[in-house]
Amino acid sequence: MCGRFQLAATRAQVEDAIEVFDLDDSPFRYNIAPTQPVQMVIAAGPRAPGSNLPDRRGMLVRWGFIPGWAKDVKEFPLLINARSETAAEKNTFRAAMRHRRTLVPATGFYEWRRDGAKRSQAFWLRPRDGGVIAFGGLMETYSEPGGSEIDTGAILTTTASQDIAHIHHRMPVVVRKEHFTRWLDCISNEPRDVADLLRPVEPGFFEAVPISDKVNKVANVGADILERVEERPSEEATLRKPDDQLTLF
Repeated sequence: MCGRFQLAATRAQVEDAIEVFDLDDSPFRYNIAPTQPVQMVIAAGPRAPGSNLPDRRGMLVRWGFIPGWAKDVKEFPLLINARSETAAEKNTFRAAMRHRRTLVPATGFYEWRRDGAKRSQAFWLRPRDGGVIAFGGLMETYSEPGGSEIDTGAILTTTASQDIAHIHHRMPVVVRKEHFTRWLDCISNEPRDVADLLRPVEPGFFEAVPISDKVNKVANVGADILERVEERPSEEATLRKPDDQLTLF
């Protein structure tokens, strides 16, 4: 899953990476959490006067997807992720997968390796080459009973690539720049036409940096949460006998 992520980039950096001409301000945000506003990019038009960029625009949405048919939001579960393997068939995400696919600008995400009930090691998963990348996302505008509307969204996930699967078995879908237009074009491309994009990113794309548990608290939003720490040995490694490696030969 993806329960926390990061967009440590300026508006100009995001606009350049995603090729979007109309974007809300994107201040450095080191610790983005569920229910907070997140930046999403959708296909839109017309182009800004004199711009040669694609017809894309940014919008702030609540990170926590609410389908249009939900009756009581208070009783509805918080949906921050959507499984890419089933999103096109699930009643909750089917319409958004067909009509409202988005890009979610990011500079990394956080994941925890669980070792037993009380032990965990936090990791910052950052693009090895740096820069702004894009997760695949879905958006839905929910009409509240009082008549007001709220834009909501979720991040699509897929099976983790083999080099980070030891941390968690799921990871966000990464949409490469050459596929932005096809992914966002919900008029010409049905979900089956973009299904090939819903796969794990290649091994080595992300670097896993062990960090402290400061990231656990939403209130901790400074760059200090990114400081590398000595990785705690996993429970499996702790229990392994010193001569276990000899059984490989």
